[in-house]
Amino acid sequence: MRILYIDIDSLRPDHLRCYGYHRETSPNIDRIAHEGLRFENLYISDAPCLPSRTALFGGRFGIHNGVVNHGGSASEPHIEGSGRSFESTLGRTSWMRCLRNAGLHTASISPFGERHSAWHWYANFNEVHNTGKNGLENADEIASVAIDWIERRGARDDWFLHVNLWDPHTPYRAPEDFGDPFAESPLPAWLTEEVRAAHWAGCGPHSAREVTGYVDDPSVYGAIYPRQPSLIDSMDEVRKLFDGYDTGTLYADLWIGRIFDALASAGVLDETVVLIGADHGENLGELNIYGDHQTADQITTRVPLIVRWPGVTDTDALRGKADDSLHYHFDFAATMIELLGQSVPDNWDGRSFARSLRAGGPEGREYLVVSQGAWSCQRGVRFRAHRAGASEVTNYLMIRSYHDGHHCFPDRMLFDLDADPHEQRSLHEDEPELVTKADALLDSWYDEMRASATHSGDPFDTVIAEGGPLHTKGELPAYLKRLRADGRGQWADLLEARHPNELA
Repeated sequence: MRILYIDIDSLRPDHLRCYGYHRETSPNIDRIAHEGLRFENLYISDAPCLPSRTALFGGRFGIHNGVVNHGGSASEPHIEGSGRSFESTLGRTSWMRCLRNAGLHTASISPFGERHSAWHWYANFNEVHNTGKNGLENADEIASVAIDWIERRGARDDWFLHVNLWDPHTPYRAPEDFGDPFAESPLPAWLTEEVRAAHWAGCGPHSAREVTGYVDDPSVYGAIYPRQPSLIDSMDEVRKLFDGYDTGTLYADLWIGRIFDALASAGVLDETVVLIGADHGENLGELNIYGDHQTADQITTRVPLIVRWPGVTDTDALRGKADDSLHYHFDFAATMIELLGQSVPDNWDGRSFARSLRAGGPEGREYLVVSQGAWSCQRGVRFRAHRAGASEVTNYLMIRSYHDGHHCFPDRMLFDLDADPHEQRSLHEDEPELVTKADALLDSWYDEMRASATHSGDPFDTVIAEGGPLHTKGELPAYLKRLRADGRGQWADLLEARHPNELA
């Protein structure tokens, strides 16, 4: 058994051709989608990067493992304490440990562990190749290491190789000689001048006037990375945003094709399991967030998953098809464990759907709860329901904010994902019954999580008690001055009222 997992940072599915995007961003990824199974509604449990990969590789929600932030106490897994044996629980039950129990040699090519000081994430890899640039690598710098690895040992049996590409994560930095492949391609139709102008009047880190966050002089950022917009002050800058992201995706796809070529040269491509996924998505204007992943919304938490598994997905029922049921990312990790003949550890929150997958129709969950704790503190509920008077079921996401990430979000937002996939209009005031339903689902999930927790307290409480999410912590006083200086005083007044403890 040979398994290749291509993990593309910040990749949103709706910017891949195989998920319906109008631009040709992903010919090599699309080929795998045509040969395998595409998951339409697969979500990370915890956003963004560090919480997401911690949850995936340990099989547990952030509320259980303790990691929901990028800094502070809630960026480290819970300490086991006196009950810890010679080998930690993570050491016994991580995804990689389960794969090693199945006889696989596990290897990762990624700078992720060092970038986030995520030393726990290395658990049970036989090999770790740190490319050493903390996520500023281009795809060629990581893929070339993967190609070398495949050339040296790819023809051998029983391995799992994790390849972590960072295009199209900001700053957009595809090589200059790659050109501008989308210069003549239409922009996504939803982000109009009217939408852009409304965002320009709004607030928040990575909003239209703060694309690079709280940086005092955003032009410095753009000078280093010419593909990266600093201000969304015109539709030309909107184009730069979309073209920069999509060019990064295409550049990653190019090198994915070269990795496939290396497997073909080793004579093992057709028999290798290929997984293509992401740690989170990327808002490209949704919720007035440009080029970041700050919320528990559809755009940040929904990720692609494409699986080509010889002997499993090459049936008439699955090959080239899409599964529309609701899954977490660690549900597929659990499924992999069972497909390899192993048992999913008892402490996992991930649930295998291996049996239904083999039967030709993966069974999903009734609803999902997704979380964000590094830029804001939010939990979202992804569910399906009938709107009053409607005959067809509708896909919804309700977001409850505990800390607004300095975006002045209302406490609750509700989006009809079928009619409004880019989250332009919240229905929280129009559909109170749906908000009540989503609140009940969230409360039920929370009670279940606390009942099965090994540690007391909610990590969100820790984040807020320590001054808020890492990326907004300490930024508010200076940001209020900026808002008042450039005519956005109404937002400054609201943020000041909401976050008095951040001004002490």
